Amino acid sequence: MNACVTTGTFYFSIGFSLILGVESYSGWANYTLTIQTGGSVTIPCHYDKKYTQQNKYWFSEIDKSNTYTNTTEENLSVIDHPDQSLFTVTMTNLQNKHSGHYYCVVETGEQPPINITYEPQLKIQSAPDVSVVNSSVSGHEGGDISVQCFYSSGYQNKVKQWCRYKDQSCYTVGRTNTSQSSSVQISDDGRRSFTVLMTGLRLTDSGWYFCSAGEALNPVQLTVTETETGAVSDKVNETVILKNNNETKDTTEPQNNQLLTVWLPALATLLLLLILAGVVTWRWRRKPKQGKHQIKGRSGSRSTVMVYSQPEDPGIYSIIKDEIPHDPNEDITYSTIENVPGSEVMKSPAGGAIYSIIYSTVAPH
Repeated sequence: MNACVTTGTFYFSIGFSLILGVESYSGWANYTLTIQTGGSVTIPCHYDKKYTQQNKYWFSEIDKSNTYTNTTEENLSVIDHPDQSLFTVTMTNLQNKHSGHYYCVVETGEQPPINITYEPQLKIQSAPDVSVVNSSVSGHEGGDISVQCFYSSGYQNKVKQWCRYKDQSCYTVGRTNTSQSSSVQISDDGRRSFTVLMTGLRLTDSGWYFCSAGEALNPVQLTVTETETGAVSDKVNETVILKNNNETKDTTEPQNNQLLTVWLPALATLLLLLILAGVVTWRWRRKPKQGKHQIKGRSGSRSTVMVYSQPEDPGIYSIIKDEIPHDPNEDITYSTIENVPGSEVMKSPAGGAIYSIIYSTVAPH
């Protein structure tokens, strides 16, 4: 498909003025944009860079109305993008009454004074002949994008294409070309849809395209952004992440084993020390206190040990030991020790108070 530019006399009314000279860009004149009822569409209108400062508008042959750029109405918006040398027309809530011919017009100020850059015909349908899943897609430089296009059963045997609005370059099913742009591969599943795959995206690939089956088409906007400085493509990132995950998994297990090898003996040693400390403490608590003093006495075959805790402690305890076994049939009489005034005087070895005590013996009866 090649671009076709014709010059001739073209008559139509714009408001109340009659335009005689027209330059018609008719390469797309036979194509129809098929839009679902109640849906919306954005149409690109390209123009030559030399007309950047000129007036542009969207003309409707249905009601003979024209809408200039940078105008927004209820269901219509016409916006100029001079940096891209195009203006876009967005129509929303489309109904059957909107079906018909439209024109993208530039007031050139030359002879002929008007340049019709595009003549789209809109066809509003409940089930569009050609439609797309997403009318706007984006990707990173060096990456890839995929666009799925649907067509009705009546277009199953029609030629399927992926075309660029600006230069009318088209790709058909199975065809690929990497000389001027990214690699493009189109595959038709034969079940009312075909997929467009663009790989190795370049910044210059940004722009407007359309899926077509026969004469029916639907527009798609592609935006390609630069790869951030120091970043790599998504695929490389995924590979690096997977590699790092595997390396982390491989190195974590040896590290864990090393930790177990170091910490287990240390914990066992600490536990043993705690046990030993507990045993020492227990034995120390059972040992008689060093602060207690003893006074030993002897009476016959029995020995008496008197113990008091502190020198000032008035309580005296005695331990009586029978060194000669007694007759088990004989009774034993036990006696107590009491402080009695005027009794024998004994002084504590520690030099403390003087206590009067009475010794009593225990003898069998």
